[in-house]
Amino acid sequence: MAEKRAVVLLSGGLDSATTLAIARSEGFCCYALTCGYGQRHRIEIEAAKRIADYLGVIEHRRIDIDLAQFGGSALTDSAIEVPKDRAELGKFGQIPLTYVPARNTIFLSYALAWAEVLGAFDIFIGVNATDYSGYPDCRAEFIKAFEKTANLATASAVEHKGQYHIRTPIIEMTKGQIISTGTKLGVDYSLTHSCYDPDKQGRSCGRCDSCRLRLKGFAEAGLKDPIEYQVTSNK
Repeated sequence: MAEKRAVVLLSGGLDSATTLAIARSEGFCCYALTCGYGQRHRIEIEAAKRIADYLGVIEHRRIDIDLAQFGGSALTDSAIEVPKDRAELGKFGQIPLTYVPARNTIFLSYALAWAEVLGAFDIFIGVNATDYSGYPDCRAEFIKAFEKTANLATASAVEHKGQYHIRTPIIEMTKGQIISTGTKLGVDYSLTHSCYDPDKQGRSCGRCDSCRLRLKGFAEAGLKDPIEYQVTSNK
């Protein structure tokens, strides 16, 4: 029986680590792809390597895409401050400054290219539309549209070798549910990194959207976050 291959986008955060664990639990032979895109929190790339090693992927590749050339985001432009202590956390409305233009479209395109070479027809991405910061490329509508594009744009699909599926196993979970699921699957969250603005020692700030959603999720799951924070007063 041929192995069931999947490409998993692995950022180094808890969402993508959980998504990788889910893919493995579903019997996929996982190929992890990490994108360095000029982000100011490049420490997450090191976290991705730790997670890939820990969870045992078939192959882990890192590629560099310099989105900092365009800027337009607090994550890629040092002139834009990372928002802290936002009152709008978790509320739908204005898209925050940490949105990176077209990021998931670009990541999925690279994952699709590798998947076609591997003969894999499943791509996993850890987007989440429940406890998230308001990014338009984390919505189910976007994923459905990209999946349709993937099946129109690739030789493998056009030649009927298979149909591509963009899998989003955590898209409707709360952060607490994500953490509980990953814990059951053996994810070591001490290996992950979520902060948008860590200090020089790599400690998470505890105040950006990502840190606060993470802390909220651990509290909901009834667990202690194992990583080190500079500040933990804003949960």
